[in-house]
Amino acid sequence: MRRQKKFYAWGYADEDLSPEEIKPWEAEIAQRYGLSGFDVTPPPKADEITLRKPRVDVPAALQSMVRTDHLTRLEHSYGKAGFDATRMFMRSVPNPPDAVAFPETEQDVVAVLDWCDRIGAKAIPYGGGSSVVKGIEPAATFDKVVTISMRHMDKVLEVDAVSHAARIQGGIYGPAIEDALRDTPFTMRHYMQAYRCSTLGGWIATRSGGHYATLYTHIDDFVESTRVVTPQGTLESRRLPGSGAGPSPDRMFIGSEGILGIITEAWVRLRKKPTFRASASVRFKDFFAGADAVREITQAGLYPANCRLLEAREALPGIPWSNEEAVLVLAFESADHPLDAWMARALEICRDHGGVADASGGDDENAHRSGAAGAWRNKFIRAPHYSEHAVARGILSSTFETSMTWERVRDFHGKITKIAKDTIKRVTGREGTVTCRFTHVYPDGPCLYFTFGGILDKKKSLEQFMEVLSTCTAATVEHGGTTTHHHAVGRFHRPFYDKQRPELFARALRGAKRELDPKGMMNPGVLIDP
Repeated sequence: MRRQKKFYAWGYADEDLSPEEIKPWEAEIAQRYGLSGFDVTPPPKADEITLRKPRVDVPAALQSMVRTDHLTRLEHSYGKAGFDATRMFMRSVPNPPDAVAFPETEQDVVAVLDWCDRIGAKAIPYGGGSSVVKGIEPAATFDKVVTISMRHMDKVLEVDAVSHAARIQGGIYGPAIEDALRDTPFTMRHYMQAYRCSTLGGWIATRSGGHYATLYTHIDDFVESTRVVTPQGTLESRRLPGSGAGPSPDRMFIGSEGILGIITEAWVRLRKKPTFRASASVRFKDFFAGADAVREITQAGLYPANCRLLEAREALPGIPWSNEEAVLVLAFESADHPLDAWMARALEICRDHGGVADASGGDDENAHRSGAAGAWRNKFIRAPHYSEHAVARGILSSTFETSMTWERVRDFHGKITKIAKDTIKRVTGREGTVTCRFTHVYPDGPCLYFTFGGILDKKKSLEQFMEVLSTCTAATVEHGGTTTHHHAVGRFHRPFYDKQRPELFARALRGAKRELDPKGMMNPGVLIDP
């Protein structure tokens, strides 16, 4: 029996935050913004939302795998961003897919694409639906839309124990990969906040970023080969550890966001499960003292698994909002050797920059679940569940992420933070809050992940939310950053991505799309226009 997801928000229908989690959070937000309480909009019921009638007739040969019922179409209408939940709470879903297909084999995928071709429908590939960038949302201009959910193509097909790799179908969810590897020495170990409700094919199509803060940051580092069904046929890249034979076929599909075809399976690199761990948290007087330490750690080639620099007021419970301290969550892991020397050197670097290590760290395998690291980890895992409760109360709460080279980080951080604060004040009429953390770090720079908050006018909440988010995102590109480090482009980031990428590259990508998808039916409007 499939566990039903919430159609209107993150997570599963049978789970929610407890009152013990909601009450202190609500009280802290009210205190922060000087409010006495909140008017809470109840979450929507499926029958409160009207959908237009399906504009397709499903042929008899496909009726066993294509559904047009109300709940299925509703569940596949939006992703899981704050603006998606806001529209669901408004009971507004004007552009649902007309049908949702659930192929079980590659031949089923071909049959569904052939049907879309015959009837002139747009095809939207769908993994776990965790997109926060309108990557799976039908556009209003589409005449007919068939969403293709890959959730039944969910098997680990082969494990190569010699080369440490596995052949895995694209529709498998993160936890199912690890479940299938449980009786082996291996792990894929590509965790992100959406891990429970996202798929391998989705990770590859959107260039997801995992939990490794250095070295193996993006899914790119895991992919050995891909198999893709396109409207013009199926192609499979050769499985190799590396190749200098021209541009990589895999690189064309990693990050392609469903505009070229559907990733049905991939060979991915595995790792031995870690048996040695070392973790610590380090306090710094301010964010940039921590940033200097992080830069030196990344440039020393130590490659910690976790190296996340967080503003203390964002990361730790009970820290006053005026506090300027930062905390570095630091961890090393290995399946081969003790890590004392690596940790000692990293902590020495931290001390050189005024860092004070938390004594709660250590080599215990559960050290990452205790102290500052544990507090942050628990908050991080639970964070997506708060989004619907923020929407219900008119609380502005969202994020945007970008990256920048080290020599420009301080100036860039200052400009973006000021723009975000000024925009919240201008749009909402109230002071807001903006914090930053590094989620992934490289020898040449970090990923800066901004979290912003405030109070919205519930009558204008969607417009206000979108104006703040769009202005902040535009600023990241205008000041030399990327519109996204790991959240993908989708339809939301398209205007900013258009300014970031070279136009000649866009023309080359359009040429590839014309060759693989001559009728332009695969997820149009994402990345490029046909």
